[in-house]
Amino acid sequence: MNLPTIQTRDENGRVTKAAGVVGSATFLSRIFGFIRDVVIAWFFGAGLSSDAFFVAFRIPNLLRRLFAEGSLSVAFIPVFTEYLAHRGKNEAFELARSAIRLLSILLVATTIIGILLAPVIVRIIAPGFAASPGKLSVTIFLTRIMFPYIFFIGMVALSMGILNVLDHFAAPALAPVLLNISIIGSVFLISPYMDNPVTGLAIGVLIGGFLQLGLQVPFLIKKGVFFWKKAKIYHPGLKKIGLLMLPTIFGAAVYQVNILVGTLLASLLAEGSVSYLYYADRLVQFPLGIFAIATATAVLPSLSRQAAQNDLSAVRVTFSYAMRMIFFITIPSMVGLIVLREPIVALLFKRGAFDAETTRLTAYALLYYSIGLWAFSAVRIVVSTFYALQDTKTPVRMAVISVGANIIFAVILMRPMGHGGLALATSLASILNLVLLVRALRDKLGQLDLRHISTSVVKTMICSGMMGAVVWVTALFIIPSDNQTSSGLFFGLTGSIVTGLILYGSFSLFFKSKELEKVVDIARKGIR
Repeated sequence: MNLPTIQTRDENGRVTKAAGVVGSATFLSRIFGFIRDVVIAWFFGAGLSSDAFFVAFRIPNLLRRLFAEGSLSVAFIPVFTEYLAHRGKNEAFELARSAIRLLSILLVATTIIGILLAPVIVRIIAPGFAASPGKLSVTIFLTRIMFPYIFFIGMVALSMGILNVLDHFAAPALAPVLLNISIIGSVFLISPYMDNPVTGLAIGVLIGGFLQLGLQVPFLIKKGVFFWKKAKIYHPGLKKIGLLMLPTIFGAAVYQVNILVGTLLASLLAEGSVSYLYYADRLVQFPLGIFAIATATAVLPSLSRQAAQNDLSAVRVTFSYAMRMIFFITIPSMVGLIVLREPIVALLFKRGAFDAETTRLTAYALLYYSIGLWAFSAVRIVVSTFYALQDTKTPVRMAVISVGANIIFAVILMRPMGHGGLALATSLASILNLVLLVRALRDKLGQLDLRHISTSVVKTMICSGMMGAVVWVTALFIIPSDNQTSSGLFFGLTGSIVTGLILYGSFSLFFKSKELEKVVDIARKGIR
């Protein structure tokens, strides 16, 4: 066996191990995230307070995706990796310290500007709220409370980039758990003492941001990144990061931009539409976060190392491996969400102010978001490959087309389909984005092992289709049709999901899907 083959296998092993760690931590985060959403749905339902909070929270959250986890991480990791590979640890760590100092200054300035311009920002993000002065004023107030969250999460994102390149993935992946625990605690410990209870949620977000950053510090020190040591505010490497970062602000977070477009247009629909889309998006984020984002997070350092060595053959192999793994997991997840959408929503959210009609309307949005799950996920891998190659312009061009298509689809579909049309528009735009990105990457790298990927996808689709059909029939018999009792829902849904997992594993084994063994390996390493 030649050396490049061994090195490629080692990188795939690294990806597998890292994806297991990140996926397991993200799974824990998503569990607490669902508990958080259940608590919010129970106390606030889908109305004025929840709409105001979700819009206000989406503003700093969008900035987190655009500037922090989106552009900052993907621009920083390739450059930091290049410095480690060619200039040594001391120079690379000096770059990291300079980035910490400069980013701190920029984030403080962003926070101050955001607080001052909150009324303008809210009117742009949710123009429909202008017709309800009470909802508008509450949203502006919550936005001002939560805007400092962008400082904490921006620093967390930079820490994530540093630690991931140094082969530590757990602490950044576990950070969202602290945010979710903080929000849950705020509902019980802060909201009851507020004149407007929803204010407690905003305070919980702020506390959660502080705790997330605090979690990263010991691990940075352990890796030798002594951020208090002397360093220049400006480092030559920062210019390269900045040049990569500017286009990625838009390109890396096209999904979030499309979700934001949906939120904006949903504010023009019936009250509660924003909340229906939010809760449905949260359910899609579960497999998206555990598998797609975890794999993209794990694969970027490996792709960056291979690109820094100018080993494009290894880049193609790693890309193919990541894409096959993503499709193997997200296609059956899509089928499962579609088949079991209403009982899932009912089990997780149907209580208190979240009634049967709200359940039905949320499941309606979930149906159309689920259609695009595989595309949302695969886009993350393709974009990571471009950024590892330090090409940020191509994803931006495709993102512009995707966002434009999303707006057109949304305007056309929202009238006949309501908020479901907005969800479908997001899915269609992501599918278009994926097709354009893959074509551009093929032009850049040559053959992408598409035949191997396609063979794997066909097997996955067949297995998923057969699984979905059996689960649908099974659910008719074991899930209560009235969705009234939580215990009946829980056991019926659990039985349906377990049946689906067993069937999908069995079908995959029958068709000799190589990805099954890798998924088991990821799960085993994640548990360890």
